[in-house]
Amino acid sequence: MSDISSTRRARPGCPLSQVKDKLRQAGLRPTLQRVSLGWLLLGKGNRHVTAEMLFEGARKARVPVSLATVYNTLKQFTETGLVRQIAVDGRKSYFDTDLTDHHHFLIQEEGKVIDITCASMSVIGLPAAPAGYEVERVEVVVRLRRAPSQTSSELE
Repeated sequence: MSDISSTRRARPGCPLSQVKDKLRQAGLRPTLQRVSLGWLLLGKGNRHVTAEMLFEGARKARVPVSLATVYNTLKQFTETGLVRQIAVDGRKSYFDTDLTDHHHFLIQEEGKVIDITCASMSVIGLPAAPAGYEVERVEVVVRLRRAPSQTSSELE
């Protein structure tokens, strides 16, 4: 008789198996929807996505999920440390699959987020944390916009 647990072991090199393992390690049950969204989000390298972008990717991949499920899953992934939420304003958040310390550029017109390595900048002059607290990390979002182009009359 075969050992049932052997059928649940990770298959080396199997991306879905790796996503299931990540979910289990984070304390999440690997449901079909979590595995599907996890694969779409985590299986393509480091990236920044919104809930709407992930929902659209799921729709194109024919993964049957609602936008509410995508939001709930991203919240769970954030709470368990699988992704990091980048709040760029009160209305929009991006979810970053790169968990290393780094900062971000936000190209506002395009809604695009680009990594800034910590080695290329430093943050000085932080205030002391209130009594009983410590600084966990500092995340800087540098907002960019296209510079106005020069008109031909300005060039003359």
